[in-house]
Amino acid sequence: MKNNLSNNTKLILLHPYIQKQGSSNRLWLLAFISFFTLAFLLTLIYTRESITATSVAAASAAPGSINNPSLSDSVVRALVHYASNSNNTDHMSHLDIKQISDVLQKCRTPCNFLVFGLTPETLLWKALNHNGRTVFIDENRYYAAYIEEKYPEIEAYDVQYTTKINEAKELIAAAKEQAHNECKPVQNLLFSECKLGLNDLPNQFYEIDWDVILVDGPRGYWPEAPGRMSTIFTAAVLARSKKGGNPKTHIFVHDFNQRVDRKTSEEFLCKENLVKSKDMLGHFVVERADANTFQFCRSNHSSASVSS
Repeated sequence: MKNNLSNNTKLILLHPYIQKQGSSNRLWLLAFISFFTLAFLLTLIYTRESITATSVAAASAAPGSINNPSLSDSVVRALVHYASNSNNTDHMSHLDIKQISDVLQKCRTPCNFLVFGLTPETLLWKALNHNGRTVFIDENRYYAAYIEEKYPEIEAYDVQYTTKINEAKELIAAAKEQAHNECKPVQNLLFSECKLGLNDLPNQFYEIDWDVILVDGPRGYWPEAPGRMSTIFTAAVLARSKKGGNPKTHIFVHDFNQRVDRKTSEEFLCKENLVKSKDMLGHFVVERADANTFQFCRSNHSSASVSS
């Protein structure tokens, strides 16, 4: 009996290595979990700090932010100086450029600056309004595309003008007669059929409250040229139709010494709004108007004839 019992008895020994191996695996697992927990916490903290920093930077860059500095006076003077002293014979005079520059620098918030015409001053206007939005409208679609390709920071659109200088007198008279209908001083030009109104620009263009408008195009030096009747009329309506922002809009008309440009300006921007006229630049300040306004100027004056 004892022999059978002793033969069937099995002795099980646990080698110390087995116990150590199990303990070691648990330690490695614990270390692995601790490492990834720490890495996750560090990543979460870093991500939150990055999001906060990005939000602060975006808020600082937002229009109207008090932390949105303008160009220093010395930089502005240098830009104006070199732009007006270039070898290009088509550039504006120093006096004309400075008038526009001074207004841009006085904007309390970054300006919405609309420029009719791609000219030698294009890059200058963009630089002087560096915190704001500057949009250019030109008659030449190929040149507008070229400028945008060469200078990606430039926002330019093309428009086809249907007016002619030799038809200016009739076009101005027709617009005045339709001041209660299609050519109202206050309206959304996107839906207008007024011959002097530009209605084929991108939709969002008409929703912007423009602070400064410069009329420096299209061409208008011969009878068949489109002239600036449409751009002056459009500027006048955009200024009076603002929904928000500054109720006043600064409108500059370059080549103000040209008879048609002066006549059109007097009819739609109005003499009472003329702030300054010197050299080749006319400076008007036009205020937002009531929707029921059907007269551009307070006085029904009859200025000099276009053809005289």
